[in-house]
Amino acid sequence: MTPARVADARKEPLAGEAAWQVLAGAGEILVAKGKNYQVFDPRTDDKETILAAALGRTGNLRAPVLRMGDRILVGFSESLYARIAGEGA
Repeated sequence: MTPARVADARKEPLAGEAAWQVLAGAGEILVAKGKNYQVFDPRTDDKETILAAALGRTGNLRAPVLRMGDRILVGFSESLYARIAGEGA
């Protein structure tokens, strides 16, 4: 198991191409906003559409960002986290 890497987004913001490099390596990207979330596949979905959902008003990758295997979760949604936790049960 790869050790967890923790980064402080205030000190290490990711924007534009740097954010895409993080997201592009995933098999699935889940972007949460409020109670809703969107699911993207970086191999088939449009890069600009994914970035529009995953970047905040500042142009930086929204927080929190969690990598779980080949899945990346961007943003917070209680229902999404509950779904992901249920998959592991």
